[in-house]
Amino acid sequence: MIQSDYDPQIVAQHAQELAEQGTSFMGIDVFDATNLWMLLLRFSFNLLVCWSIIQFFYYRKSRRKDYYFTFMSFSATIFLLLFLLQSIPMQIGFALGLFAIFGMIRYRTETVQIREMTYLFVIIGISVVNGLAMEVPYVSVITANLLFVLMIWLLESNKFLKHTSTKIILYEKIALIKPEKYTELVTDLKERTGLDIHKVEVGHIDFLRDTAYLKVYYKAASDEINTIDTTTRF
Repeated sequence: MIQSDYDPQIVAQHAQELAEQGTSFMGIDVFDATNLWMLLLRFSFNLLVCWSIIQFFYYRKSRRKDYYFTFMSFSATIFLLLFLLQSIPMQIGFALGLFAIFGMIRYRTETVQIREMTYLFVIIGISVVNGLAMEVPYVSVITANLLFVLMIWLLESNKFLKHTSTKIILYEKIALIKPEKYTELVTDLKERTGLDIHKVEVGHIDFLRDTAYLKVYYKAASDEINTIDTTTRF
């Protein structure tokens, strides 16, 4: 009968190595519960913050579903991209590269308005913060997101910033564009448009056609954004 030495420590270590090999494939873990829960938790939080900003601040005034889709897609894509590539040593440079690329975006069909571009930068910024801040305390991350929401609420609120709408008008009574007839010009525009106009600026003047472009500032009846206010021609 052959007697062999039995070392419980060696057996336990060998069993642990086998268990680790069983959950990995080609050196990559197949399942990591901690990482998965972290992904779902942060993704849900990031999506909730971005959705709240888009739904209650942007969409409430603009009512544009195309940008709604764009903002939400950007939020999910950028967060997942940065979260899954967080181990690559180019986090900051990659994030700044995203800002540089999206800062030059001009869609071929139409020019992106300032308001839409601003919200796009905000959504990108929030997603970058939530995707890269893995070692930042949860309270700091939540506070940063709340500061984003608070800032947008203050800027969109009429209590702090009075919203003034503008409209471009092609005007034919060219005799009224003279500075001394400004009061008559404003009165005529109020009667013809029904708008509460409080300021008028005279732009391009065409003496051949006796017309001039006017930019009128007025108080809108609602907070909704009119996307064709500054359109001068088809």
